[in-house]
Amino acid sequence: MRTRAVVRGVVQAVGFRYYAQAEADRLGVAGFVRNRRDGAVEVEAEGDPAAVSAMLAWLAHGPPSALVESVETSELEPLGETAFRIDF
Repeated sequence: MRTRAVVRGVVQAVGFRYYAQAEADRLGVAGFVRNRRDGAVEVEAEGDPAAVSAMLAWLAHGPPSALVESVETSELEPLGETAFRIDF
């Protein structure tokens, strides 16, 4: 299972990408996280459906210093990735 999530709110300059990587590593989720020019954070998460669902649940609140207003998701075809990375 692979899902794209676009997280909006106060989600940049609050450590969101680093916390997301730590959470993905904890859950065993592959994919990436990156800042978007429009101020949102984009995440693609791939792995076991339960782990991806747990990652999406975490994205709904993010790290302590973030203020998540919305999370838009869409399903993608799995790519077979095995690691999670921060894209710059």
